[in-house]
Amino acid sequence: MTKSMSTNLQENVTLEEYFELDLASDEKLEYWNGNVWSMSGASPAHNLIVINTGAEVRAQVIDKGCLVFPSDMRIKVPSYPPYRYPDLTALCARPEFERIGGVDVLLNPALIVEVLSRSSEAFDRGDKFSYYQSIPTFQEYLLIAQHRPYISRYWKQEKGLWLVNEFTDLSDMIRFNSVPCELTLAAIYRAVDFERDAEKPIVRPQPF
Repeated sequence: MTKSMSTNLQENVTLEEYFELDLASDEKLEYWNGNVWSMSGASPAHNLIVINTGAEVRAQVIDKGCLVFPSDMRIKVPSYPPYRYPDLTALCARPEFERIGGVDVLLNPALIVEVLSRSSEAFDRGDKFSYYQSIPTFQEYLLIAQHRPYISRYWKQEKGLWLVNEFTDLSDMIRFNSVPCELTLAAIYRAVDFERDAEKPIVRPQPF
């Protein structure tokens, strides 16, 4: 699936054909069950949120032995193969990689961040979250709305249970468990103009 759930580029593609497409493409392509989608086309708000969040987290954790990876980093999701492109990932351990389809794929993310779109939100909160839970090291999940200040933070408890906090005020502080970092919503949404930058709803022409 994609950030904007864009039109399916190709169908009935083999895994080997997908690897060739992904390596040759300037876009990030995802694969599932013979279908290939493009990950391009994010809104200005989406891009600002990703840059803000990644920069803030990196500034706080880089001197503490932690790493932050952008959306170009592929991660292995055992129940959703072969790999995915989250908006951000972070970890405070030595990164582990596996060679899949000719590329290095991260095996041990602790924090995964996704910026939501109207079309992808249900999937990111539902099936995609359940797929990510098949990653043994996955501890924390941050879902960031782009049309208004609204962030959901999930963190893993004992016995595989997950708790959630929701944040809606720009003064709210999010304190992470997976990395030594805390962020206000104001920092995450810095320079975002919700009316100007957020993705516009799709208006389909009505028949006469």
